[in-house]
Amino acid sequence: MDVIRLLDIRDTPLSVDEIFAAVGSHAAGGTTLFVGTVREQDHGKPVTRLSYSAHPSAVDELRRVAEKVATDFPVTALAAVHRVGDLELGDIAVIVAVACPHRGEAFEASRRLIDDLKSEVPIWKHQQFADGSNEWVGACE
Repeated sequence: MDVIRLLDIRDTPLSVDEIFAAVGSHAAGGTTLFVGTVREQDHGKPVTRLSYSAHPSAVDELRRVAEKVATDFPVTALAAVHRVGDLELGDIAVIVAVACPHRGEAFEASRRLIDDLKSEVPIWKHQQFADGSNEWVGACE
């Protein structure tokens, strides 16, 4: 689909400017951008280390999710990029952006894109806590 401008899984830092530029469209009256970052705690416990890994099919699954969103909403442009590897607190883990003719559509499509990415794309988060415990999360957050 030509409205899907950028989909990727990278082991390098992500750029909000790159993703926002990718979805620029004169047909869009609303563009939403979601940026997911590494937070300092989860489940009330301090996080000391976090890494993401992805299955080799992750980009294909990301494309499937993006195509479904582009089919279900009047998307004029869409982009989604997720990071893998070791991340530090505050690092950007995921960015999704959607442009649509109206803001409400853009918000709904963006919400669906990030929610479906988290639940359907095989990306796993491994976080280690200050108390020595660790956790694998089956979908990215």
